[in-house]
Amino acid sequence: MPLAALARRWLSCFDTKDVDELVSLYAEDARHYSPKLRALRPETGGCIQGRAALRDWWADAFRRLPQLRYVEQRVTEQEGRVTAEEGRVVLEYLRLLPGEPDLPVAEVFEVRDGVIHESRVYHG
Repeated sequence: MPLAALARRWLSCFDTKDVDELVSLYAEDARHYSPKLRALRPETGGCIQGRAALRDWWADAFRRLPQLRYVEQRVTEQEGRVTAEEGRVVLEYLRLLPGEPDLPVAEVFEVRDGVIHESRVYHG
């Protein structure tokens, strides 16, 4: 799967709350770094590793925040804000949650063998 398509599939899985499909995009031992992890689960130091931890993290987020949506940032109607080359994808999106300000986010995926081995979240 092309890298940009992987990023858009990730967004789709997140927005449909399909935790199993979302986790399947990651390697068994993938690492995920996020400021939300650091804030909500300080014992992690902002990093979790492995599909089981990813599943737990996102299943909890989907339960706590059922109205949470991610919307890909757009340059034009046809062109999204996904940059992909040589095993790395940068995806820019808005985190939308009723009652909270829209939050610009950039997520960087390190991809090998068609799956995400590392992801890092940056909030704007």
